[in-house]
Amino acid sequence: MKIKFLSLGSGSSGNCYYLGTEKNGILIDAGIGIRNVKKIFKDYKLDFSTIKAVFITHDHADHIKAVGNLGEKYGIPVFTTPEIHKGINKSYCVTEKLSTSVNFIKKEESVEVGDFKITAFEVPHDGTDNVGYCIEIDGKVFSFLTDLGHITETAAKYIKRADYLILEANYDDEMLAMGPYPKYLKERIAGPNGHMSNRETAEFLAENFQANLKYICSAI
Repeated sequence: MKIKFLSLGSGSSGNCYYLGTEKNGILIDAGIGIRNVKKIFKDYKLDFSTIKAVFITHDHADHIKAVGNLGEKYGIPVFTTPEIHKGINKSYCVTEKLSTSVNFIKKEESVEVGDFKITAFEVPHDGTDNVGYCIEIDGKVFSFLTDLGHITETAAKYIKRADYLILEANYDDEMLAMGPYPKYLKERIAGPNGHMSNRETAEFLAENFQANLKYICSAI
């Protein structure tokens, strides 16, 4: 089975990833505009109608910008925890509130969509609630940990399972310390519920390398 992975957007301007086969696919987060999503699909000759679900990691604006349109205008089911769903519908950036497209999931309990088996798991971040996703398809394991302040035992378990790993490395320690951000923002970024530094991420991967790991995509 041929599997396609595509990063449609990463970083503070918007986060969105696609994982799919010829028949169906899913999005992880929807933080870029719907026009951009459709344009990128057209550019890469992907069929927009193959999107069978959207899975949201947390309710920060750069992860949910297009989720209202995807869920309510295009009728695509939106999966995430009840707490994140509440946060989405309270967010200023979601003008199309979710109702008919709402699907609740629980951490560490798998759901199946098309060819995919998806398991949400806890990650430390400062959204209303926060999850990563482990996605199994055709004997291959993709783990998405796009925003996390540090690597917990649970996060480490799913990182080690991955054949294909999408893991955030957000900043350089020295550049952050010497940069123009105000103190409170620097503390938030570097805190245990903020983001992982390049150094922390590299050290963990070097110390915990698994033979099954084939590719790493660094979310920024």
